[in-house]
Amino acid sequence: MSAGFERSRENKLRRLVVFALDGHRYALRLSTVERIVRVVEVTPLPQAPEIVLGVVNVQGRIIPVIDIRKRFRLPGREMSLSNQLVIAHTSRRPVALVVDTVSGVAERSKEEVIAADSILPDLEYVKGVAKLEDGLILIHDLGQFLSLEEEKTLNGALKAT
Repeated sequence: MSAGFERSRENKLRRLVVFALDGHRYALRLSTVERIVRVVEVTPLPQAPEIVLGVVNVQGRIIPVIDIRKRFRLPGREMSLSNQLVIAHTSRRPVALVVDTVSGVAERSKEEVIAADSILPDLEYVKGVAKLEDGLILIHDLGQFLSLEEEKTLNGALKAT
């Protein structure tokens, strides 16, 4: 195959990192994900927004840990050693998302991804829905994950440490 054909094929695919919370599957665009690591001890961060569990040190970088269960309005749960951290990037900073499991990367064509606006206008944090062989997954938009107020509060809390 020629390099041009590969680039063209790549542009038509959506690569998604699929993860689970309470048996429900969600995804982030692969381009926003840096790495997946096993859960480590989270250091509490005083004065942080409610959605922030604390911070972790990842290769010398202090990264806020986000409780996406709160954002998705799922019941709270204690972290366990089986949890994983998805290190990803919002438009402003790296964040660590606590997830139950990461199942891998799924590739879907543009046609297999439905824009969130065509399903329900103003659906917060959701970029689209992808069809998989065994169900649907919600694709989340990290660019809108933290509100401006949460971002400000988080910046203040990080500077205070």
